[in-house]
Amino acid sequence: MNEKIKLLIEKITNAKSIAISGHKNPDGDSICSALALMRLIELNFDKTATVIYDGNIPRELDNIPLRKQAVFHGHIPEDSKYDLYILVDYGTRIHLGGVERFVNEAEFVIEFDHHFNDDVVGQLCFDDPDKAAASQIIYDVAKSANLTIDEDVRNLVTLAIITDTGNFKFVRNGDVLRDVAELVDNGVNMPYLVNLLRNKSKKTVLVESETVAGAEFFMRGRLAIATIKQPDYKRLDGRGELVLSLLGQIHGVEYVVLLKEQKENQIGVSIRSRNTPINHIAESLGGGGHLCAAGAVVADNIESVHEKILNAFKGM
Repeated sequence: MNEKIKLLIEKITNAKSIAISGHKNPDGDSICSALALMRLIELNFDKTATVIYDGNIPRELDNIPLRKQAVFHGHIPEDSKYDLYILVDYGTRIHLGGVERFVNEAEFVIEFDHHFNDDVVGQLCFDDPDKAAASQIIYDVAKSANLTIDEDVRNLVTLAIITDTGNFKFVRNGDVLRDVAELVDNGVNMPYLVNLLRNKSKKTVLVESETVAGAEFFMRGRLAIATIKQPDYKRLDGRGELVLSLLGQIHGVEYVVLLKEQKENQIGVSIRSRNTPINHIAESLGGGGHLCAAGAVVADNIESVHEKILNAFKGM
């Protein structure tokens, strides 16, 4: 690890241009990790890194620290090239979206990720699937490198952890709780951060509520499947986490699937489980994720994907 950190510091120190990105349609871990790393570079290396994203950042993340410094990839000149490109929480190459062209042309690529990936993009990798969020890896590396960490970095790291663990529902080991305890001891105001995230639009909450009300139940109530058709998907801001959360609270429901008709013949699939691993189902659809929280994007119609989901759950 020490040699990797030395190389990380060397690459940042020598880079004349630096960009940072997460996966397309950033969630809390993706955008907060990118912004935290941007701030660490500014604080410790007196350099300005550009945070670039593709897709939509949910409105609930509008009030996070440094949010306005993230730049949509379409606003970056096409001929832009970076000495150093840093990827955070990207999962696999197919999730890079419109930033991939910048990644491919960068002189050196570093990554911080907590997803399992057997075909990594980075030439220098700080990856750990046992971590609850990519921000946790960044925080650990920053401490190991004795970097200056300020209030914005602490808040962003904590926000990333809160969102990626579903308010700590998906915590699998004590490391993340120890990190959060340390962050709180060093000044993080947890109630303040939780309130920052209470920022959804009325139309989003209504469409999520209507989707929950229209959910179907299978396997004697153990499997709940909710569907958002394309007209309502346009009103959805984010990934429909409220749908997944509410259906998952129903007694007897062990698995929740949310199908989102993003475009014609393009279906987003989110799968959650109480305890049983379901990532293999997402992988069978061309996606992936964590053991009990995974997803995919499928090029097919929503009826066909619905049938594939039912078949995949047979025998579980």
